[in-house]
Amino acid sequence: MQYGSSVGGGGDTSKTSKLERYNSYIRRVNSTKLLQASSKLLFRVTLLVALLLIFFFTLNYPPLSPSNHASLHTSNSLLSSAFYGAGAAWEKQVRRSSTPRRPNGFSVLVTGAAGFVGSHCSLALKKRGDGVLGLDNFNSYYDPSLKRARQQLLQSHQVFIVEGDINDAELLHKLFDIVPFTHILHLAAQAGVRYAMQNPLSYVASNVAGFVSLLEVAKSADPQPAVVWASSSSVYGLNTQVPFSESDRTDRPASLYAATKKAGEAIAHTYNHIYGLSMTGLRFFTVYGPWGRPDMAYFFFTKDILHGKDINVYVTHEGDKEVARDFTYIDDIVRGCVGALDTAEKSTGSGGKKRAAAQLRVYNLGNTAPVTVGKLVGILESYLGVRAKKRVIKMPRNGDVPFTHANVSQAFRDFGYKPTTDLAAGLRKFVKWYVGYYGIESRVKKENQEQSADD
Repeated sequence: MQYGSSVGGGGDTSKTSKLERYNSYIRRVNSTKLLQASSKLLFRVTLLVALLLIFFFTLNYPPLSPSNHASLHTSNSLLSSAFYGAGAAWEKQVRRSSTPRRPNGFSVLVTGAAGFVGSHCSLALKKRGDGVLGLDNFNSYYDPSLKRARQQLLQSHQVFIVEGDINDAELLHKLFDIVPFTHILHLAAQAGVRYAMQNPLSYVASNVAGFVSLLEVAKSADPQPAVVWASSSSVYGLNTQVPFSESDRTDRPASLYAATKKAGEAIAHTYNHIYGLSMTGLRFFTVYGPWGRPDMAYFFFTKDILHGKDINVYVTHEGDKEVARDFTYIDDIVRGCVGALDTAEKSTGSGGKKRAAAQLRVYNLGNTAPVTVGKLVGILESYLGVRAKKRVIKMPRNGDVPFTHANVSQAFRDFGYKPTTDLAAGLRKFVKWYVGYYGIESRVKKENQEQSADD
């Protein structure tokens, strides 16, 4: 009996134990589910708070540079607008700047608008009533303060420059969402022949990848804009046939800069052929003038002459011939750019699909009158009233070519391009700007007076 009773009690205990284990299991499961649900809720609340904080700070502390921020590409998103400036206020500036004031006026996106040629072209287009929106990354290839001064000049004429990079596809899409551009004047580029030996990748990033990035957005726009862009006389490379004509060989570049510009011409052909983009390339020949680039010889010669420093005047390795350039004054180049825009036909694609054959052109824009560097120095000496300390040396093998000379007959035939400013007249205007901009006019006058007294 006792034994049997003992066995019966053990069975009850076993059932109780199993029930307790089951209840414990259920509690653990419920606890786990509750913990998971709480974690999800906490995550969602945290995410919502983070988004609200981001939204708050982008509205109250707008970024200085739109290219430094990522944003989803949405057509009319307030949050996206906040990343690209100051939301509605920024978009209003973009629209106002790009809206034409004359009947049938253009709406032009000018890349490199804070640059030398870009600032002059932007001003000319705005003055005649076109809408102009600038885009520039204000890099430090040369003194950015000069670019900022050009920006201030354009702002005084109601031209707004968006600070960003042509490789920023999201920014480009955003701009095309806001503005139905009729034309693109693409002047942004990594310039300079010699600098390519120090920083070659910057040329690929800007002149090749940047060009493709811009055309990728342009091909998908509706309507597609017509594209006028800056190639270079450097594409003629080792060509010896003068004057240089558009039909001459351009498959022997002498520098990486020239190679990237030649690549740009091939890229332009591709987007014209596949997507129906109207493409016009302009081969500039040694542009100079007020607000110019400090890396150009006429500019740093002026600086070095005034500071009493030696300047290098190059001669060729064979025959000691003086180096000569087809120096082209900025106003002539601007007229050429505007003429190319005025005669550019509409692109024929839509939504990235070609509908018909599109216009494809390339032109020389030069002065047609090469001048030796020695003569350039002589003109500067006469205007500055200071004798240059010249060192005549062999031309370094860094990609520069000894001679350039433009045949501009095609540009004259198609849009009346005819340069009117010779080097002496152009340098007079440049020197007047230079001494005024850098505040050294009184010093030049004083030195001229002292030299006259000595004579």
